[in-house]
Amino acid sequence: MTPTYGSEILEILRARMPAATVTHVETLPGRPARYAPWPEWAEPDVRAALADASVTRLYSHQRAAADLAYAGRDVIVATGTSSGKSLCYLLPVLTTLAREARACAMYLTPTKALGSDQLAAVSQLTRAVPGLAEVNPAPYDGDTPGEARPGIRDRTRFVFTNPDMLHAAILRNHPRWARVLRRLRYIVVDECHTYRGVFGAGVSLVLRRLLRLCRAYGSNPTVIFASATAADPAGQAARLIGREVTAVTEDCAPAGEKTYILWEPGFIEGAEGEHGAPVRRAATTESADIMAALVEHGARTLTFVRSRRAAEIVAMRAAEGLVAAGRADFAQRVASYRAGYLAEDRRALERDLDNGALLGVATTNALELGIDVGGLDAVVMAGFPGTVASFRQQGGRAGRRGQSSVVVLVARDEPMDAYLVSHPAALLGKPVENSVFNPANPYILRGHVYCAAVERPLTPEDVEEFGAEGVVETLEAQGYLRRRGTAWYAAPQLAIEPTPETAHSAVSLRGGGSDDDVIIVDATDGRVLGTIDSSRALSQVHSGAVYIHRGEYFVIDELDLDECVALARPETPEYTTQARSTTQISVLGEAHARTNPAPGLWIASIDVEVRETVTGYVMRHLDGTVLAHVPLDLPEQRLVTRAVAYTVDPLVLDELGISAADLPGALHAAEHAAIGLLPLIATCDRWDIGGVSTALHPDTLLPTVFVYDGHPGGAGFADEGFARFHEWISATYDTVSSCSCESGCPSCVQSPKCGNGNQPLNKEAARTLLGALVAMTA
Repeated sequence: MTPTYGSEILEILRARMPAATVTHVETLPGRPARYAPWPEWAEPDVRAALADASVTRLYSHQRAAADLAYAGRDVIVATGTSSGKSLCYLLPVLTTLAREARACAMYLTPTKALGSDQLAAVSQLTRAVPGLAEVNPAPYDGDTPGEARPGIRDRTRFVFTNPDMLHAAILRNHPRWARVLRRLRYIVVDECHTYRGVFGAGVSLVLRRLLRLCRAYGSNPTVIFASATAADPAGQAARLIGREVTAVTEDCAPAGEKTYILWEPGFIEGAEGEHGAPVRRAATTESADIMAALVEHGARTLTFVRSRRAAEIVAMRAAEGLVAAGRADFAQRVASYRAGYLAEDRRALERDLDNGALLGVATTNALELGIDVGGLDAVVMAGFPGTVASFRQQGGRAGRRGQSSVVVLVARDEPMDAYLVSHPAALLGKPVENSVFNPANPYILRGHVYCAAVERPLTPEDVEEFGAEGVVETLEAQGYLRRRGTAWYAAPQLAIEPTPETAHSAVSLRGGGSDDDVIIVDATDGRVLGTIDSSRALSQVHSGAVYIHRGEYFVIDELDLDECVALARPETPEYTTQARSTTQISVLGEAHARTNPAPGLWIASIDVEVRETVTGYVMRHLDGTVLAHVPLDLPEQRLVTRAVAYTVDPLVLDELGISAADLPGALHAAEHAAIGLLPLIATCDRWDIGGVSTALHPDTLLPTVFVYDGHPGGAGFADEGFARFHEWISATYDTVSSCSCESGCPSCVQSPKCGNGNQPLNKEAARTLLGALVAMTA
């Protein structure tokens, strides 16, 4: 057999790093393109400009999506990376703007880099089409100078913005935007699969508020969504705007042969982690060495990492590896790419990567979405990026010009990565996840309903559309809303916050209101590093905590809860910190849903109150060695949220041979492993969720395990765990059973966020319990 490109690369990597384990190799064949004729409705000048930009034919999915949008149908195009999704909305939008002198459009992006890329492409096209000369596409975001904003509001017909700016500036000041809103024909929501959890719920409510105002101004814009491949793209888009959306999912773009390599780093000889657990080489270290090997052998490579600092370190280590291999010339053609660079520097890096001047780049997910960087031969991922959709997006950066390519996933030492590299079908053979978010969460809905009332009085139809009957009743009882006739108005004068004037600034799309946020300040120069919800501040920015901001390291000097500020100083310590805490959980009311799949097992979706007290923190050397335990005296935090819980009858545990002495460790280990695997089915990070396990819970009077959302009111993650409990627990059991460690390690039952220091844990008893749960829910 003729060796494939992927097999040649794999042979090189195995020879370079023999201690690693290649758990799976899969090569997907290339496919030819399928084309469709240009639609008769397409504006000839637009078509000519696209031809000048080397777009001479349409893929069939581009034609299908463009036809739906031009006909006024809300549509989502969910196809692979480099499949030309931009053209699906550019063709109908630019055609309409060319033919209707006053028509307007709006483009929403989740990232600044993607928005800038799309704005540049649209600007080039509008300059080339005589009928689009007055469109004046323009960005309206936090970087837009104040003096430029009035001109954009008055003249542009194609606004490029983001959900945060739409909420805080456009909807808040909608009378100033009356010209655009009155004539808005299209809303483009790009990379919509990124809208999930609390952020997804917030974006959904912002979009619904936008459409509500458009109706008030007399327009009814068509919404065009672009997404990575998704499990239920039409359903996801419909949840975002509250109305039916048609999906186009058959990818007709050409693709080159692609080889996926799942890679598990070897163990570090002599190194011991918590409780003597074995320690693998760090995924970033392994990925840097893999990138160096790939670049040395001529493969132009992109390596994805989790932080800005990691991008710098991986690029530097890869360059050092190339120098050591005698390729100093190649080392000079390796760089890092991350947020925080000046726009012109980012553009220069993108051009150099695209034209081959750069051979290797280590990047954060800033290069994941939509940016057109072609000519890459390989992608390396330092750890699973969190969702299958992101995995495919990142892998799709390679082979964009039809050439054969390689994707290497380097597993981190944690349960999700361990599961995926051992169960490749879950990564390569299944549809991607649903984007989980809940716009009906009353804690999120409350602020948006009040903002909507400030923007325009609420009608009964509005209240029904938002699903906000209970929220409106509460706001009215508290004096925030007043009913006059059949409408609800924002109260004009209140002695309490928020007021109509501060309603929008009090709502954060990314979780929590600004009133609850702790501001993190660099004490050396006064700059604001960021904000954090007060419920998380105690465990993440307490005095002495190591805090990472976009790859920069700080140590927190003081957390002032009265002033809601944490003072930090720049420092790169040779240790990490991890909070220790105690957690209690109470069940609130009746279960939303409950099931009894087998005698002795009950599973429920419930409301809970979580009470957590941070008692101290552990200082740990970078090699995992514990340096010190530092006590803290901090107040208790309360969180009302949603949880999935299961209880097991002690008689069942007796039959399984799990003794009373082993039970706490079994439940605790099973809880940790389940938290690590919930992101497999719900688009969350393990830091978005928490858990509690107890051998006898006072509300259930039974051994109980809770996994809860770490956001007020819930974000939908626990609900997804309840709905897909068997699938979730099966994956958890497989991970614990297949792990080769003796008594538990970070790849199976140890948790990096455990408030009890991973004590007690009983891996073997947890494996027995999880196996029984799988059998009982089958």
